[in-house]
Amino acid sequence: MASTYSFDVTTGCDLQEVDNAVNQAQKEVVQRFDFKGSHILIDFKRAENVIKLEAEGDMRSEALLDVLRSKLIKRGVSVKNLDVTDLVPGSGEIQRREIKLKMALDSETAKKVSAAIKEAKLKKITASIQGEQVRVSSPDKDALQECITMLRKGDYGVELQFGNFR
Repeated sequence: MASTYSFDVTTGCDLQEVDNAVNQAQKEVVQRFDFKGSHILIDFKRAENVIKLEAEGDMRSEALLDVLRSKLIKRGVSVKNLDVTDLVPGSGEIQRREIKLKMALDSETAKKVSAAIKEAKLKKITASIQGEQVRVSSPDKDALQECITMLRKGDYGVELQFGNFR
């Protein structure tokens, strides 16, 4: 009896680490000289997977985004999973920006991953898109390890996570 082994390719962010990074960024912004006396807002809407940023002027808005990115990197959250929108002018010199967290593979990314696996022509590997993840299966565990290595080398616009290795 030949058994098949499989793993799932997904993406996502640890929301607790994102929350910690947002709190650290808020503490740093309060202490920094270049933000003193100006309107700064960092708001994490956990239920919506959105971080809202507000700052006075383009320079402070970009600096605020850099502070947040650095804190996310230190907490182990991939910045590839951030979908940063353009600056939207608010009242006065206030600039607003939303950052959406990518918590699942969209259909385009799932198709890219599946196509990359098929183009690699690894022996006896099949990839199937199952909603927000890609299931990769094979009767050979070593082939699956080669597939994971190949996928880690590629750039798909998000950080890939590999789980449910059976």
